[in-house]
Amino acid sequence: MKRKNFLAFLVIAFLVVMAACSSDDNVEEEAAGDEAAENEKTGDLTIGTMAEMVTTDPHGSNDSASRQVRANIYETLVFQDVDMSLSPGLATEYEQVDETTWNFKLREGTTFHNGEEFTAEDVVATFDRVQDDAMASPVLFLFEMIEEIEVVSDYEINIHTSIPFAPLASHLAHNTGGIISKATIDADYQAALDAAESDVTLEEYYEMREAGGDEYDAVKEEISEHLGTVVANEPNGTNHLKFVSRSAGDEVVLEKFEDFQGGDRYFENVTFKVIPENGARMAELETGGIQVATDVDSTNMERVENGADTAVTSTDSVRMSYLGLNINKEPFNDMKVRQAISYAIDREEIVSGVYDDMGIPAKGPLAPDVWGYSEDLEGQEYNIEKAKEILAETDVADGFDTTIWVNDDQQIIDTAVYIQSELAELNINVEIEQFEWGAYLETLAQGNHEMFILGWTTVTGDADYGLYALFHSKNQGAAGNRVFYDNPEVDELLDAGRAEVDDEARQQIYTDIENILVEESPSSYLFHAEFAAGYNETAVSGIEVDPAGGLHFKDVRFK
Repeated sequence: MKRKNFLAFLVIAFLVVMAACSSDDNVEEEAAGDEAAENEKTGDLTIGTMAEMVTTDPHGSNDSASRQVRANIYETLVFQDVDMSLSPGLATEYEQVDETTWNFKLREGTTFHNGEEFTAEDVVATFDRVQDDAMASPVLFLFEMIEEIEVVSDYEINIHTSIPFAPLASHLAHNTGGIISKATIDADYQAALDAAESDVTLEEYYEMREAGGDEYDAVKEEISEHLGTVVANEPNGTNHLKFVSRSAGDEVVLEKFEDFQGGDRYFENVTFKVIPENGARMAELETGGIQVATDVDSTNMERVENGADTAVTSTDSVRMSYLGLNINKEPFNDMKVRQAISYAIDREEIVSGVYDDMGIPAKGPLAPDVWGYSEDLEGQEYNIEKAKEILAETDVADGFDTTIWVNDDQQIIDTAVYIQSELAELNINVEIEQFEWGAYLETLAQGNHEMFILGWTTVTGDADYGLYALFHSKNQGAAGNRVFYDNPEVDELLDAGRAEVDDEARQQIYTDIENILVEESPSSYLFHAEFAAGYNETAVSGIEVDPAGGLHFKDVRFK
């Protein structure tokens, strides 16, 4: 009897244990199911931006606001990830064959947003366009070393460069290297020819462009002002977002590209909404009007970090903010005047007082994380007495009146106000003039300014990009050299740095350039900012910002 009772007890205990195990399994399965459901949940994303984009045309501008939108419409041959590492993009693999030849295998089965198949011809058409003098592209400097693109097959090309060029892959990863469909480019040229009322056919124009000469020069002048309309209004790339609409000054709306080849995405529509005022942008983030806010400034950093529903993602940057001095304007053509101004600026005060330590003072034109940065560079540190001594040796020893131009970023305005007070110590009377972002860039390119505050982000992470556009004489104006600096020795060194293949020798070239640029002070190098973006963590996750300030949301998940 006792044995029977004991066996019955064992059976009951076994059933209880099995039931408990079954119950635990169900809980685990339900939890896993909930997590999987959240990971697959889709939604619409609204991103609040500080500045309005200039154009969706990759060859039409080189501003950060446009980059943010275009990087999601177009794919590049090489992809630059959030840590600035390079990996295959539209090129599934690539290698340097010799000093001036690179081979690229292209991704098959990829379509543009309009349904056309991507092939090598689209790559050729894209880089032929950016190098066309008729485009007068401000990003030509990024790709001018490309001498020929040899089509091996529909899905293989060889890029031949005119010089050995070590950072080619980094340049091809730049957003302005986004591949545009040949059909869209053809339509753009045809529209320009029609607008110019030219009797030249599209095929004839391409032949003229290839041959060069007077006929080409005449036609390019006729169509130049009309180029870019189709590409800007009907952007056609292969990336995960398709263009829907743009409302000038307000927003750009994009939608998910269902045939994207680069992996799953969980957004449906993405809207870039322009909210210039920092406080208003953060308020929209807090109330759920937007899920992401770019350009979180130091004034709002603590607010977003400690918000009930908000969080911050941030990183050190490869950006250099500077006070530019137009060398074509007196008295800034005098190096001693420029040096005096540089010595009069306390960069530590700007970083701590205006930016609440969200950054570091600059010694020169390159940020510490950029390849080619000189560890031994001696920057011009704050020394007001030395500034007065140097200015006393000039024709404006008693001071002068001038202007500083700024855009509508409040911290840039605050920086200008600080510099205004510092230069007053030298009897330099500064008036501050403010511009809207797009007008600011356009007006600076015309060269009518005296002083201005701007930033330059070394997007490729290489000194060539950080210095070539800003200081080579042939890039004066919209391409980047807005100080109109012209130094044959620096030009020669910049050209040599591009062609040098030995890293040690190349580093020495850039060290020499940095020393000259600090000595001659065409700009006063101010600071390297920290980049930050805010997001509503009750709504989304997977938001990241890279050292170039780019927002990455390919891994976004909706909660």
